[in-house]
Amino acid sequence: MPTGAFTSYIDVAQIALYLFWVFFALLIFYLRREDKREGYPLESDRSDRVTVQGFPSVPEAKTFLLPHGGTQTAPRAEKDTRPLHAEPSSYFPGAPLMPTGNPMTDAVGPASYAERSDTPDLTLEGAPKIVPLRVAGDFYLEPRDPDPRGCDVVAADGKVAGKVVDAWVDRAEVLIRYLEAEVAGAEGQRRVLLPMTCVRMTGGKKGPRQVSINAITAAQFADIPATSNPEQVTLLEEDRICAYFAGGNLYATAQRQEPIL
Repeated sequence: MPTGAFTSYIDVAQIALYLFWVFFALLIFYLRREDKREGYPLESDRSDRVTVQGFPSVPEAKTFLLPHGGTQTAPRAEKDTRPLHAEPSSYFPGAPLMPTGNPMTDAVGPASYAERSDTPDLTLEGAPKIVPLRVAGDFYLEPRDPDPRGCDVVAADGKVAGKVVDAWVDRAEVLIRYLEAEVAGAEGQRRVLLPMTCVRMTGGKKGPRQVSINAITAAQFADIPATSNPEQVTLLEEDRICAYFAGGNLYATAQRQEPIL
């Protein structure tokens, strides 16, 4: 009998393989339960008394310690009570929802957002992570890179919607997260944040430098969600701002909602 073999058919390597299979199956089961701490159980289209959670079931509530104090329990006991400004496009269960109001501000489809904490994201030191350059004294724009400050903001319809007045930097990741622009609002000039991932710098040697945004039209800049603090942005405000521009990619014009073919 070979060394390390318990019988003529089972050896240490085979037992180790079986133990790995068992461990891996338990790991998948554990991870699948843990990823149901957010968003489960689902809401049923048939009845409020139906629990939609699949297999495995939703795990027991667990309390997490937040890095800057406080706790958070998941899954959460409270439910999202925001009114749904949408209705099913058909009568069968699971039919796509069609917006009934302004889809860019009613949190429908690509414009939906989560009810995150209405507090700013913080660095390890406890300072607001995303702030304008006028506040982040240790940060500056690389002189060899184009400076967006002072550039006109051109919307999807080719019209000038405003002018960039500052850039907001992420102190932890050391990059620009938003551009701050002054635009026209219902009550006069107002300042809004433009996600850096939605803008494109154009012009330069062949013409005036501009900041282009294809997500929304010039008139829709007036409804961009504002920040409560002119020098801070909360997690909830970030979600609402990004959702507004995401919704514009589908709902900004009637043509965008039609099939390509």
